[in-house]
Amino acid sequence: MTQAPVGNAPHHRPRRMPFWSLLDDEARAELLGIGSIVVFPPKETLLRQYDLTDHLLVVRRGCVKVAANSAAGYQAVLAIRNAGDLLGEQAALDGGPRSATLTSLTVVEALMIPSPAFRTAARSAPAIALALQQVLSERLREADGHRAAAGSEAVQARLAALLLELGTEYGCPVGDSSVLIALPLSQDDFAGLVLSSRRTVNRVFEQWRGRGWVTTGRNRVAIERWDELKRLCDTGH
Repeated sequence: MTQAPVGNAPHHRPRRMPFWSLLDDEARAELLGIGSIVVFPPKETLLRQYDLTDHLLVVRRGCVKVAANSAAGYQAVLAIRNAGDLLGEQAALDGGPRSATLTSLTVVEALMIPSPAFRTAARSAPAIALALQQVLSERLREADGHRAAAGSEAVQARLAALLLELGTEYGCPVGDSSVLIALPLSQDDFAGLVLSSRRTVNRVFEQWRGRGWVTTGRNRVAIERWDELKRLCDTGH
């Protein structure tokens, strides 16, 4: 995916290091030796919530949506994962059912590794064990940060920060000043990612469309005014 060449696109939090980038060459070679490359088309299910499968994935290229269903049937989008990220590690480590459904947003190429082989590699290669520990720690911090933001920041600020982050990662310039977020995300997806309701997110998008800050369509959002969204992020409301 081509990153938008927008010079003033902000970085709202330190860029985390994906699992693959934390490994040395020897550790990467070991995982490549015990895994196999698989390719998923867009909108394909990589892992399904509640399933008992015995492997994990490392994204080589592409983008994956992580979502979980509640007992009431509501789907919460938990995260977007990118190249280098480790997926399905929790169930691979504890043998339990999958805690979320992973769906490809783009064509995804991934390294599929059997869980027993990964656990053996993690025990024998300190670089793999250390990278895994760091990923698990970052996931906890990420979850804590989302909960804290939901209690302290307005939905507008959280949504503006998300759009700018996605625009920086997946933005495609359109015309003179617009940046299209080249991911098929729905209003429900945006609501889940900012821990809000679809009704509230729809209302915010409607306000922003009226002001000329964004344009939207079916699974389509384009940023028109980076400066206004950044101002919302800076003020928090």
